[in-house]
Amino acid sequence: MKRNWFVTLALGLVGLAVYGGIALATPPSGVTNPPWSPVIGNFSDGIDATAKTDTNPGNATDFWQIRISAKGATDVHVLENIIAPGGTFGWHSHPGPSLVIVKTGTLSVYHTPDCKPKDYGPLTPNGTTFVDQGHDLHMVRNNSTTDTADVYVISFVPAGYGRRIDAPNPNPNICPN
Repeated sequence: MKRNWFVTLALGLVGLAVYGGIALATPPSGVTNPPWSPVIGNFSDGIDATAKTDTNPGNATDFWQIRISAKGATDVHVLENIIAPGGTFGWHSHPGPSLVIVKTGTLSVYHTPDCKPKDYGPLTPNGTTFVDQGHDLHMVRNNSTTDTADVYVISFVPAGYGRRIDAPNPNPNICPN
């Protein structure tokens, strides 16, 4: 009898913690996707691709190389995000890496623990592209008051997983919402 009561109490506390985490999460705001987005492809055998290209035919030592490898079934998400002025993705992480291309506008990316913004876009010293390695808590915002940002993202995640994990603001005293 005591064991059943303990198990019920433990499950209730776990449920409350999960609900509390979801309730405190900072959801996206001011972000839309065109009708074609997202596109999701499933690579059921994983991904193992390699390429090597001679970039200077006169000198056989100048090669560009790439390797993409994913062990196990992998979903690849391709999406376009249109972020209104002041729009935000909210605090979140990803279960795998993402390649991000800022086509127009400027995005500010805030990472824990310091929450200092790093800007990406056509007129920024950081450039218009970045790689999100996954598993890091961050928030992305369009801090412009007038310009919309248009962003393309390619995400690699384990098959069947969501590409984003919502989270609450890690430190409301220093991190923006």
